[in-house]
Amino acid sequence: MIKRGLTLGKYAPFHKGHQLVIDTALAEMDELIVIIYDSPEVTPIPLKTRAAWIKTIYPAVQLVEAWGGPSEVGYSAEIKQAHEDYIIHELGISDITHFYSSEPYGEHMSVALGAIDRRVDPGRVQVPISGTALRQNPTLWKTFVHPLVFNDLLAHS
Repeated sequence: MIKRGLTLGKYAPFHKGHQLVIDTALAEMDELIVIIYDSPEVTPIPLKTRAAWIKTIYPAVQLVEAWGGPSEVGYSAEIKQAHEDYIIHELGISDITHFYSSEPYGEHMSVALGAIDRRVDPGRVQVPISGTALRQNPTLWKTFVHPLVFNDLLAHS
């Protein structure tokens, strides 16, 4: 049986915490799908630019650009259902054996996909960074991003 992983995010910006999740999945899976949400309400960096970071750094992953996906975040039944429906029905993602994340949404997405919930560094101990911190002060957190990402962060600051 092929082990097929899935991870997702806004990657706004793509940082070493995201890379830890992807590196872990690539080491454990035969195939990995990465979904990247558009999220213009969170970042001025276009989806195509953020997707290019992942394609350049991880050419082996199957990258799915999620244009028009749900933008609401949270854990209400309605929000969880909207994300599950979008991924499973609109994007047609199926046959996932493992769902990778460092977030609580890993639980409901894994159940919806019928996959193993594989959390990576949920306490952000190995890589203590967040996209919010990076957006607020890219220079302070420069060591937590790939140089390609850092250059684009500065260009969009």
